[in-house]
Amino acid sequence: MKKIIIFVLAIVISILALLYGYFTYSSYSNSITKINKEYEKYLNKEIYGAELATIINKAIDSNENNYIKKDNKGKYIENDLNSIKIDIKILDNDTIYDMETFYYGGIDKFVKNYNYIKFKCTNIEYHNETKKIKKLYFEQITQ
Repeated sequence: MKKIIIFVLAIVISILALLYGYFTYSSYSNSITKINKEYEKYLNKEIYGAELATIINKAIDSNENNYIKKDNKGKYIENDLNSIKIDIKILDNDTIYDMETFYYGGIDKFVKNYNYIKFKCTNIEYHNETKKIKKLYFEQITQ
């Protein structure tokens, strides 16, 4: 009789552990999907500089909340898990800048100079391990 009770309890505990694991994984997967959709909606979409400034602020906030380390120049170091980088190609001088350049140079100056200039997200990269967004590429399309 004791063996049957122990066997039934082992099965119940195993089922509960499997259910817990499934719901934890499902919740984590939904969280990644939600975060990625916040950025994926910009792929191949034209936006103005003011909206790009908002995306830069969102990426900076995400990096800060995830305690992403910075190098000695204040640029975020990719961590293969949850860091986000944004590169912006400016037509004026045909140069690619990282988001930190505009953020630390004064995002208000960026908005002042590029508020009505259009940009387009041309590429998105993902972290291999977590499948979270790793990098977004924006290109200036009007001057």
